[in-house]
Amino acid sequence: MMQAVMKLKSVGCDVCDIISSGSPLAKDISFFNSPEYVVFPGFCDVHVHFREPGFSYKETMETGSKASARGGYTAVCTMPNLNPVPDSCEHLREQLVLIQKDSVIHVYPYGSITVGQQGEALSDMEGMAADVIAFSDDGRGVQNEEMMRKAMLRAKALGKMIVAHCEVNDLLFGGYIHDGEYARLHGHKGICSASEYEQIARDLKLAEETGCAYHVCHISTKESVELIRQAKSRGVDVTCETAPHYLIMNDMQLQEDGRFRMNPPIRSEEDRQALVRGIQDGTIDMIATDHAPHSAEEKSKGLSGSAFGIVGIETAFAAMYTHMVLPGIITLEKLIELLAVNPRKRFGIPMGEDYTVWDLEKEFTVDPREFLSMGKATPFAGWKLRGECCMTVCNGQVVYRK
Repeated sequence: MMQAVMKLKSVGCDVCDIISSGSPLAKDISFFNSPEYVVFPGFCDVHVHFREPGFSYKETMETGSKASARGGYTAVCTMPNLNPVPDSCEHLREQLVLIQKDSVIHVYPYGSITVGQQGEALSDMEGMAADVIAFSDDGRGVQNEEMMRKAMLRAKALGKMIVAHCEVNDLLFGGYIHDGEYARLHGHKGICSASEYEQIARDLKLAEETGCAYHVCHISTKESVELIRQAKSRGVDVTCETAPHYLIMNDMQLQEDGRFRMNPPIRSEEDRQALVRGIQDGTIDMIATDHAPHSAEEKSKGLSGSAFGIVGIETAFAAMYTHMVLPGIITLEKLIELLAVNPRKRFGIPMGEDYTVWDLEKEFTVDPREFLSMGKATPFAGWKLRGECCMTVCNGQVVYRK
């Protein structure tokens, strides 16, 4: 990884002048450093929910893409839990029209694996293949093993990846937070770790059998990390992601508030440490946010009654920089690999004229009222973080300016 350094003040211009000259992001430069600003490649999030079509009271293509730009993101992949579900060319077209009309960044939609995400019949994968980034039933695990095998074989034939939310429904038992110490102390129903890692184990076996490219969403348990580590050592074509909240929080930091309810849940300190080791040794390939906005009413019913999901695309870099880079857990270069380089490499998303400018010295307190996203539920509300996005450029056009 190459690095170029330029002291902006010494050349008699500000960062905007440098950007407008077209010089800061040559293809062989990973990031461009200065005493006051840092210019990174545009971040890429392979796991977001922009809620259109079907749920525009939660988020729209416009608000989701603008929030992404504020977070330094120039490319995102949108999950298919929409209405209509993008399970056919006709249904997908509704989202493609919205992307073309309203998005300020690059948006790559997923097609669903099964019709209506119901797990009973494969979607029109052939028809959608040219217009989707990959196939996923995110929000629901594909429960039937034979259905997943067929999906992997179909995806492989089409040159597409299967991207899986792994969850065994029979092991949920009505749980809504991690089945750990906090749940026991406060009388909550827990979600066991096995509900995640048992389906990952099944899918890794299928991916090895079929040769399908396979990506695991938002892993949260120590067992998941180890299963994927072992699969990679055997040559299985697998990558995975986790999210900032799983890396820097544990279940004893939960509060009796819907902004702490997400799926999978924030797990134990032992799980968190295993995830950190997975980041450090390369088992975990990328950071995704699982940005999942809901209305204030949907998130107002505490841990037991609120909708699953939090927002995170406007805080992801600062949270990771503050709690992973500054303490020396990972380097800044490693963070940029996780946020920008690796996601694009795995998903075949080009960089183009995309970059984002940051003031790494700026400290701020997370205030959801300032979010551009319609969703305001974040476990980081009130946290002091370092690193503020000053500008984001996509396709050579300024799409966010502080």
